[in-house]
Amino acid sequence: MTIARYPSAGRRTMLAWTLALLATPLVARRGDAAAPRVIAIRARRFVFTPDKIALKAGEPVVLELTAEDVVMGFSAPDLGVRADMPPGQTVRVTLKPAKAGSYVFLCDLFCGSGHENMSGVIEVSA
Repeated sequence: MTIARYPSAGRRTMLAWTLALLATPLVARRGDAAAPRVIAIRARRFVFTPDKIALKAGEPVVLELTAEDVVMGFSAPDLGVRADMPPGQTVRVTLKPAKAGSYVFLCDLFCGSGHENMSGVIEVSA
């Protein structure tokens, strides 16, 4: 009679699956802690709400952009962010500003008289 020193292949597989299932909640919790902040921005002729957004450098955020009445464009050129905003739909844009500063965002699709004043500022602190 021989004594098995190592678990059989079936036991190793079962052990691997058990460890993977036990570790899954830990990975999910770690991912939730690092979830980016979500900022809802609504656009209607001829304003963004909010029109002032405060962020920290290196902070990951998701901008949820929604146009209420007509097709709009959202552009923060100095941050490399640009999106079309179809009315009634929410468009998600990720952003992680690298350095402190004031960054203008604006509507870059003509939406009517008053369009030229449709803008806001993202203030990024260190």
